[in-house]
Amino acid sequence: MKRHRWSACCLALFCAVGIGVSGQTPSENKLVIHADREVARIAPEIYGHFAEHLGRCIYDGFFVGEDSSIPNLDGVREDVIQALLKIKIPVLRWPGGCFADEYHWREGIGPKDQRPPMLNTHWGMVTEDNSFGTHEFLNLCELLGAEAYVAGNVGSGTVEEMQDWVEYMTFAGDSEMGLLRKANGREKPWRVKYFGVGNENWGCGGNMTAAYYADLYKRFQTYVRSYSGNRIVKVACGPGGDDADWMETVMKEAGSRMDAVSMHYYVMTGSWGRKGHATEFDEGDWFELMKRTRGVHDLIEKYSAIMDRYDRRKRVGLYVDEWGTWWDPAEGSQSGFLVQQNTLRDAVSAGIFLNAFNQHSDRVRMANIAQTINVLQAMIMTEGEKMIVTPTYHVFDLYQIHQGARKLDTELTSALYKMGDAELPALDVSVSKGAEGQIYLTICNLDPQNDQTLSCEFKNFEPKEVSGRVLTASAMNAHNTFDQPESVTPKPLTGGQINGSIVTLQAPSKSVMAITIR
Repeated sequence: MKRHRWSACCLALFCAVGIGVSGQTPSENKLVIHADREVARIAPEIYGHFAEHLGRCIYDGFFVGEDSSIPNLDGVREDVIQALLKIKIPVLRWPGGCFADEYHWREGIGPKDQRPPMLNTHWGMVTEDNSFGTHEFLNLCELLGAEAYVAGNVGSGTVEEMQDWVEYMTFAGDSEMGLLRKANGREKPWRVKYFGVGNENWGCGGNMTAAYYADLYKRFQTYVRSYSGNRIVKVACGPGGDDADWMETVMKEAGSRMDAVSMHYYVMTGSWGRKGHATEFDEGDWFELMKRTRGVHDLIEKYSAIMDRYDRRKRVGLYVDEWGTWWDPAEGSQSGFLVQQNTLRDAVSAGIFLNAFNQHSDRVRMANIAQTINVLQAMIMTEGEKMIVTPTYHVFDLYQIHQGARKLDTELTSALYKMGDAELPALDVSVSKGAEGQIYLTICNLDPQNDQTLSCEFKNFEPKEVSGRVLTASAMNAHNTFDQPESVTPKPLTGGQINGSIVTLQAPSKSVMAITIR
């Protein structure tokens, strides 16, 4: 989780690799889909999530304790588990974020009444009782059927501490760490697939230079070993925002010793000092967010080009393991808790992000939205026994069709959405093919005023049936509340027409759509 800086990257005005865009009238939106040209597998982990010890994400979000009156499984809310199972959450990142580089894992194991409290210096200066630690997190991942992505402490931790943690979690034998885990109630080791060697070490993770971090990474990763059949994917700390020098140095010096490298990308309409209001905004703010969101294309392409120089075979994955919208905190919320409302605007931004990750799936193999519950662009919000899902949650529900599917080669001609002298493609899409040959389209209409008609021409595929769902609302700032939890929910697709190899779709203004064509 980034606190200290953000550099605006060059903003993309055109679609990513494989999708060309030109301005046309709305009636001439056209998408050509080459059903026989499969480009890359869309990793399910692109639809991953992030849970940091920040605000009410862990405590009162995921974890209410075994003695809570709120229905729970081993202290984790049952309603949260069911909501995340519904969207097939593939991977969960923990414990941070900035928190990871002050977290010492031994304080979060053993009997809960014997765990020492700790001060969360990054987020609100609150004291935590460490009742949610390694066992609770990894058991949660098993309940969700999700891969565990653990972020290790490089900023204030030691090599020995990191080595022992990996052994504690994953070694099946009777070593000191294995026996300690067994004494704490877990006989069988867990599966831990992903391990981050530090987080934002250019900032809250130690304010390091790229060269210094690269050397530290090489040292620390040496002791992140794969035990007892568990094969760990080692993730290096990459840049936040636009920092090509960091990516260049880390790839040059340590690329051969990593399996993946991260990047972080947050969007807002203002600056880090004044980010913008979550619900009170005009169309100029809407346009600015769409523009900045589409900027992720340029940044991924820039970083992919650097990675290609040192990794031509694309062995190393690019993980966008923090992304999303970031607004000024909700009025009256606790300092450092990063509480914000989640509107239709956030949902359209999320759809653009996910389309971009799909489009760059040859290099992007994981992404983790910030964050899962009650913090930033949350999937879920809780208040006592109440729980609601947000418009962004519904986007993940719509887009789960892409998980594990094959990205298809496409060509898009889009109308332009204009604001003053600036312009963007009105439509943003990604297309994939499922295991049984069905074709999936996800479509965002960025224009909050005008509906769009999209003509989809299929090559080497004969469409027979079209179905789908649409997420939209009458107002740009529409959002769900505990009193009105279904103000923004998907509705069935209407108006899809098939004529030979052409499927015609109606994309309402300010909408996100998920379409299945058989």
